[in-house]
Amino acid sequence: MKFFETLNLQLFAESGSVVNTTTGTANAHTGATTTTNALSVTMKAYYDTELLENARTERVYAQFGKTQPLPRNNGKSVEWRKPNTFKKAEKLVEGVIPNGQTYGMTSISASIDEYGTFAAVSDVLEYTAYDNVILNCTEEMGASAARSQEELIRDSLLVNNNVFYCDNINIADGKFVSTPNSPNQMEASETTMSVLTPRMIAMIVTEMKKDKVPTINGKYAAVIHPSVAFMLREDPAWIEAHKYAATDEIFNGEIGTLHNVRFVENADAPVLRGDYANKLGTSTYATYFFGKDGFGIIDLEGGALEMLVKDKSEVGGPLEQYSTIGYKFFSAGSTILYPERIVRAMSCSTYSDVDDANNVEEE
Repeated sequence: MKFFETLNLQLFAESGSVVNTTTGTANAHTGATTTTNALSVTMKAYYDTELLENARTERVYAQFGKTQPLPRNNGKSVEWRKPNTFKKAEKLVEGVIPNGQTYGMTSISASIDEYGTFAAVSDVLEYTAYDNVILNCTEEMGASAARSQEELIRDSLLVNNNVFYCDNINIADGKFVSTPNSPNQMEASETTMSVLTPRMIAMIVTEMKKDKVPTINGKYAAVIHPSVAFMLREDPAWIEAHKYAATDEIFNGEIGTLHNVRFVENADAPVLRGDYANKLGTSTYATYFFGKDGFGIIDLEGGALEMLVKDKSEVGGPLEQYSTIGYKFFSAGSTILYPERIVRAMSCSTYSDVDDANNVEEE
């Protein structure tokens, strides 16, 4: 007697439950197939380039971190080691050997995790759409990858306690009202507001200089939200980036300089509520000021951003009904190496009541 068993091919290959179609989305119900008719090497390289180039243009925070390589097959953790500083020399007493200092190292470690996502596109949509669906999807995946990587860095910087709370000033005449010591003391009303003014920037720069924070090619850098940046641009001392672009290498997103700080504008700069909300319970903004190598980023050998395009003949089931486009990468976010080299300036804006929070805790 022969026995027959029904096999569920879903157990062997699962391409997700959502497939993008011409009418919306559909459930996959996929099965595994084996074929040699895969995406060509040329097209794979082309799509890889599209994703990586699109992601590279979106990288803002990563350009200010110190990259630490992690060789393949060396675990998931990286250790940064920095020598402790020595005290200055003492006056010597004739014939007396002074007390020597102890040389030491400070160790800071971090571990990586894997992140990724993908989308499935039906064969009908791929064949009938006016646009190159795979290419468009690849470009959007690039933007998603960059944002994912950047937000991991951005949110991990919030643990740094080197914080300035911007003065509350009278909006009508710009006069000083008070200095907040916490977010719930920051004003965001029609008459009084905690504002990142040129004076506050000068104070932050002064503090960084006093802490002997090294610059990045002669200047400090800051990542600022558009809702905060627009007020700075009205200051007469502001210099637009295009006026010095011919002589300096420009950071991604750079818009100008003020008080020896080069400002990079980013719509994903921290907009905070919850424990960070201002006196009215609306949004506050974190502008990060950076010196050289203030934080570290792990670069796993072979684990950088990877584009994954699977042709319908590879993953599309028995009837080759869809292709998939996705990416993955390894990251530990950011690891703070020198707290004094990262300053977080907290302020409000006239947009505080309309800008939604974008940090992990509030999304």
